[in-house]
Amino acid sequence: MTAPHPRHRRALAIPAGLAVAASLALLPGTPATAAPAAEAAPATATDGTSLSYVVNVSPGHRPSATVRRAIAKAGGTIVTSYDRIGVIVVHSANPDFARTVRKVRGVQSAGATRTAPLPSAATTDTGAPRVLSGEDLAAARATSAKAEGQDPLESLQWDLPAIKADKAHEKSLGSEKVTVAVLDTGVDDTHPDIAPNFDREASVNCVAGKPDTTDGAWRPSASESPHGTHVAGEIAAAKNGIGMTGVAPGVKVSGIKVGNPDGFFYTEAVVCGFMWAAEHGVDVTNNSYYTDPWYFNCKDDPDQKALVEAVSRATRYAEKKGAVNVAAAGNENYDLTSDEITDPSSPNDTTPGDRTVDPSKCLDLPTQLPGVVTVAATGAKGLKSSFSNYGRGVVDIAAPGGDSTAYQTPEPPATSGLILGTLPGGKWGYMAGTSMASPHVAGVAALIKSTHPHASPAMVKALLYAEADATACTKPYDIDGDGKIDAVCEGPKNRNGFYGWGMADALDAVTW
Repeated sequence: MTAPHPRHRRALAIPAGLAVAASLALLPGTPATAAPAAEAAPATATDGTSLSYVVNVSPGHRPSATVRRAIAKAGGTIVTSYDRIGVIVVHSANPDFARTVRKVRGVQSAGATRTAPLPSAATTDTGAPRVLSGEDLAAARATSAKAEGQDPLESLQWDLPAIKADKAHEKSLGSEKVTVAVLDTGVDDTHPDIAPNFDREASVNCVAGKPDTTDGAWRPSASESPHGTHVAGEIAAAKNGIGMTGVAPGVKVSGIKVGNPDGFFYTEAVVCGFMWAAEHGVDVTNNSYYTDPWYFNCKDDPDQKALVEAVSRATRYAEKKGAVNVAAAGNENYDLTSDEITDPSSPNDTTPGDRTVDPSKCLDLPTQLPGVVTVAATGAKGLKSSFSNYGRGVVDIAAPGGDSTAYQTPEPPATSGLILGTLPGGKWGYMAGTSMASPHVAGVAALIKSTHPHASPAMVKALLYAEADATACTKPYDIDGDGKIDAVCEGPKNRNGFYGWGMADALDAVTW
């Protein structure tokens, strides 16, 4: 089955009446045709209406005087410049800004990061977690009271034994010297399960494309998505006798807010997030979103080409500085190795229209970038989640992301096929999606880094894949039992399109 196309990857519609937020990656939009050959200005840009742009130049030094003068002459204002990767963030109300600047000597590419004017024209989020009720909490705590060493809500976390995290915790909870950065909608660091492990120095608000270090700027407001807080708890909720347990409950977690109040993850914010992580000693980044407004960014479109280049430079720099970048594969049941995909959701910040793309040439950012660990989701029965994207050679590894309880029912005492996580305001609740799978892998990567503190990102990734439990293709894959094949898996047991190298293994992460 193919999941509906919500405004962003994070929000998933799961059958059985549950509204579920999934892979928070926002789906970047695209025009109705594959990729316009002409360098047309964004349709929504008009005189007096500012858009945001990235201008890519040679890295290593500040923009040349020629480039700076050209930006100003074209009506642009430099917001910030990431000189080490050669990415300049600019605002301009000139609809011809990008086309004009591309002709300037020293400019390698330039493009609008959105089709909606500043601020974004988005409305509201489309998914909501199912919050644990008082009855749920009481029942879980009564069950866990009988299990020695368990946090009160751990009995509801079927996902932990699925990756052997419960056994791993008997050996190690992870090192406080390791930090996982959650690039997301913000993290509520006041939550009792997050506060003990929160790294304030590595936290920031990057929504404007440049760092805002105001105390608490990394937190979501009451009206914003709880997605980032949920993800942070999955990774590093402390084993403190209060609520749930994270995959790596002894490591640090930081919040890098890259999703704006309307729920969009624009290029300038994402670049800022990776650069902040790189410069603040982060060991792992989790990216449960896609870079808006295009779900797939086609390199033959001059605007989208610039976005691919900017985010690519940022992810490469973060890895060069020591970070393993982990990302969600997406929630549309797409085969990312197919010859073509129909994308009906781009650009998602104005008016989307159907377009046909080649996913080998039009990339989901940052998921499909070289070096990024791409994570598919599984449900409580260990099968590919009904919504999870897949593709041999694209998906690197699998981890629990949840699924409809009607499709994959967990063993008691767990009652929901979704993933439990922390929510702002000291609450807990269920969500599902590849957004929930990615933090499981980020947590396992953090345990590997804890076990091997001097391991390079390449070594951490190599161990992550070598330690994964090889999982054979599910054939036939008819997840909803209607007699129709819902997806086709290709490849051998140790490297296939549904599970990549296999299911993430937390026990091996602390043993090898």
